[in-house]
Amino acid sequence: MRYQKAKLIFDTSLSNADLYWATHFFAPDPFYFVQKGGRKILLLSDLEYGRAKNEAQVSQVRTQSFYKSRLKKNRRPENYPFDILVLFLRDLKIRSLVVPANFPFKTALDLKRCGFSLTSSAGPFFPQRLIKTPAEKKEIQKSLRAVSQSFGKAMDILRKSRIRGHSLYFQGQRLTSEYLRGHIEQDLLSQGYTAEHTIVACGKQTADPHCVGSGPLRPHQPIIIDIFPRSRKSGYYADMTRTVVKGRASPALKKMYLAVLRSQREAMGQIRAGVRGSKIHHTVCQTLETCGFKTNNKKGLPQGFIHSTGHGLGLEIHEPPRLGPGPDRLQKGHVITI
Repeated sequence: MRYQKAKLIFDTSLSNADLYWATHFFAPDPFYFVQKGGRKILLLSDLEYGRAKNEAQVSQVRTQSFYKSRLKKNRRPENYPFDILVLFLRDLKIRSLVVPANFPFKTALDLKRCGFSLTSSAGPFFPQRLIKTPAEKKEIQKSLRAVSQSFGKAMDILRKSRIRGHSLYFQGQRLTSEYLRGHIEQDLLSQGYTAEHTIVACGKQTADPHCVGSGPLRPHQPIIIDIFPRSRKSGYYADMTRTVVKGRASPALKKMYLAVLRSQREAMGQIRAGVRGSKIHHTVCQTLETCGFKTNNKKGLPQGFIHSTGHGLGLEIHEPPRLGPGPDRLQKGHVITI
């Protein structure tokens, strides 16, 4: 009997980008995926069988009940899921497996006890997923158009708001981060996109990376809006961040804005296949320092530009390549943020 090496994933495709990319099948519950050579096989519950047959872009779909009927009657019911997996792999003449880094630890140990050889993938499980096809780029563009529309509506609210003392008012009510975030996320939902943890932060909150923001929005202070929705249909993300001011921006804030704009333009000028992300990031850091914004430590805490310059975008909001310290190089077909 000749055994072959295969890739194995056990997860839900709602949260595992590799699994969805390989199958184009959304399922809320975990299921098994095997890739052996050019074949892709699913093992899942009877509940999902019909939908998987119609939707999944795979070679074959098998059900747990098919294998359950072959188990010995004296097997303990709690062992059925693992026993079914072993039968499934042996049917496919698989003995050696490559699994992702987040593969369930107990299942890996049990497979080894049954004679299977397991290795963990050191890098991306499907490196080709990072190189976007024309069709994938179109899906990302659709997501970007949706987020642009929602951002435009958020700007309309800010434009129509009125300054009263140290607060903004819209339609007679104090305008808050929570209100504007809710409006953005509801608009995206109506377009078929899910947006979670949208950032609408104001004033000092804007200096805390990924602070979603809370409380009243203030005039004459920076308001950061960071929206990163996912298409409910295709699974592809968009990512848009903008800084705005309602009222008058201070000279210090204008200086920051121009420094960021300059560094962004210099970064954009370096984007090409083969360039290390770290080189682009270093250019941005140097430009910001030249403009008077140094990155250092103060009382043990990092100060200044402590964020990366950019990242890949696709079925994950943050995926390789990284434009920061690290070895990643840009390749033709990457979609990145700056």
